[in-house]
Amino acid sequence: MTEPLPLERREPEPEAPVVPATIGERGPTGRPMPVIPEPKPLATHGHARVIAMCNQKGGVGKTTTTINLGAALAEYGRKVLLVDFDPQGSLSVGLGLNPHEMEHTVYNLLMQPDVTLHDVVVPSGVPGMDLLPSNIDLSAAEVQLVHEVGREQTLMRVLAPAMDDYDVVLIDCQPSLGLLTVNALTASDGVIVPLECEYFALRGVALLKGTIDKVRERLNPRLRIDGVLGTMFDGRTLHSREVMERLVQAWGDTVFHTVIRRTVKFSDSTVAGEPITTYASSSAGAEAYRQLAKEVLSRWPDE
Repeated sequence: MTEPLPLERREPEPEAPVVPATIGERGPTGRPMPVIPEPKPLATHGHARVIAMCNQKGGVGKTTTTINLGAALAEYGRKVLLVDFDPQGSLSVGLGLNPHEMEHTVYNLLMQPDVTLHDVVVPSGVPGMDLLPSNIDLSAAEVQLVHEVGREQTLMRVLAPAMDDYDVVLIDCQPSLGLLTVNALTASDGVIVPLECEYFALRGVALLKGTIDKVRERLNPRLRIDGVLGTMFDGRTLHSREVMERLVQAWGDTVFHTVIRRTVKFSDSTVAGEPITTYASSSAGAEAYRQLAKEVLSRWPDE
């Protein structure tokens, strides 16, 4: 007879009841929850802010956050472009695309001058949100770009035509600090760092910050860290709470008040090929990403 997994290793119940902190109460980060206003509707679209979702460690929630933050921003009336900049193509798969059936991907946009942005952009299935898809072909770009002039600015150049059509561009980076990630940081106005609430995830964040600082100094002076996002948080464990405490000690107000809790709804929505905001619209996970979207918009200079 197979022994059951130890309790601490079991996946939490799909939707364990979560009582959100009210305004003024201390939230999961240990700080009082702020008043975050509802985002104002936009009179016109354009002048996109470009955000890189970046962490060299894999499995911290970059792709999940890119999809669901983008969908939540679209709910608030923003025109959003998601860029799958990971050769694994998880963002594209998570929105229901087959990586083997793509005629054009972001690789073609980077490496073939005759391919335009509009040749590659596809609808995501969410109103107001489009996608630049990717697959394993993108892995070749890292090698090929090494010999290009202005190699770090390649993504910025090909995204330029999108700036007047979208309000937000979210780039899902690969789990490394290679040339593709440097391209994403060079093209971006800000960085969001998803960080799993585990001690191992805290290691290496200083290396990521060093890379961001170098890109800001040498390639992109407008780059800033928009926020650090705690993901896979389980408030029932002392471990998660201690990691969140350490995270706030290290990063201060850069840490978002919103945290993303563990729930199997995220896996279910990925299998369904849609964001949690439409797959399980009333779930705690969907509400967390709507709250994150409000907090992200409140931190931007022009919002």
